[in-house]
Amino acid sequence: MKALLSLAAASAWNRRGTLSLVALSIALSTLLLLAFDRVRIDVRDNFSQAVSGTDLVVGARTGSVQLMLYAVFHLGGATNNVRMESIEEIAKHRAVDWVVPLSLGDSHRGFPVLGTTKAFFERFRYGERQALRLEHGSPFSGDLDGLYGTVLGAEVAQRLRYKLGDPIVLSHGSGTLPGSEHADKPFTVVGILAPTGTPVDRTVHISLPALEAIHLDWSAGTPMKGLAIPAEQARKFDLAPKQVTAALVGLKGRAAVFAVQRFVNDYEGEPLMAVLPGVALDELWNVVGVGEKLLIGLSALVALVSLAGLVATVLAGLNERRRELAVLRAVGAGPRDVLVLLAAEGLLVTLAGMLLGTLACVALIAGAGPWVQSHYGVTLNLGEPSASQGLLLGGVLAAGVLASLIPGLRAYRMSLSDGLSPRS
Repeated sequence: MKALLSLAAASAWNRRGTLSLVALSIALSTLLLLAFDRVRIDVRDNFSQAVSGTDLVVGARTGSVQLMLYAVFHLGGATNNVRMESIEEIAKHRAVDWVVPLSLGDSHRGFPVLGTTKAFFERFRYGERQALRLEHGSPFSGDLDGLYGTVLGAEVAQRLRYKLGDPIVLSHGSGTLPGSEHADKPFTVVGILAPTGTPVDRTVHISLPALEAIHLDWSAGTPMKGLAIPAEQARKFDLAPKQVTAALVGLKGRAAVFAVQRFVNDYEGEPLMAVLPGVALDELWNVVGVGEKLLIGLSALVALVSLAGLVATVLAGLNERRRELAVLRAVGAGPRDVLVLLAAEGLLVTLAGMLLGTLACVALIAGAGPWVQSHYGVTLNLGEPSASQGLLLGGVLAAGVLASLIPGLRAYRMSLSDGLSPRS
């Protein structure tokens, strides 16, 4: 067997020009399968770790997935706002431990602005219930003296090269329309958060009174004509928030989660809904799961096409190798030895392609990981292969073995006289 494997390796090397192209196509297929599975797993992990320690997310009635997307991941928009009185009523429930109101809608150079309270920095948890940590500075004070202070997520500070004390100007909405900047009320960076690998990194945090202040002289999304309230004068107005976009709710005990959820869903003051973050994420995965399966299926189809190329290449070379195989039979090799020889060649090419594809996947994640993290907030990990990746590699190897047996079986059926009297 060892001699046959050595002979197979030497034979494959002798035809390395053609087989290297086949190995390259198998490598690309392996790269597609592994890279997609790695991204799929890491995206799910990042979404799952974006919020922990929060029992309920409360907002205006809409889809549970939509509520999670805009309240936690700052994607999309809210269908309606929630009155602050309603949030205060929920906070008074005997089972509720804390409530953190959230107000979204503005932006700064493409990054979302989140209006909230100081409790956000104390209560918010991500990953394995890790608390937010300030790398520089301190949280905004939330009072009138520090009204225009802002705390930046790590990615915002890094990409825009901000440091403590720098002034920044927020924009109304997405900031794409001309004249949408709140230029008359600039903010000062008072804190920069440590990286979390969550949407917090891509968020500009200000206090709820500050959010009210910059909108005092705005109406229906545009500045009010003939009215301009200077930054200092804004402090004299009632800046207590009237509405917020959503709220994170923590309970005194998990046993009361469904009771509080019913309380919110049946709230008579206005139509509200409360969702459990884990349940909403499961619904999200059910929605995107169909697309994931489709992409995996397409990648597997590419792998099958590559293996079909391997079969076609070896079969096409059989006519040219009739004399070679006949000589082997003449010196004592049996039909089974010929089958093993050709199958071993195909297996070696498959293994070479898989190894090349795996190394390319590692290099791709190592090279593109920082860029993906900075642009999309998704951390790609270079950890050990997952169980699903092991199954994918095993599937490619099994398909390669089966594909290699096809030319081997054909050679097995060739007779010695056929090989010694080749057709011209």
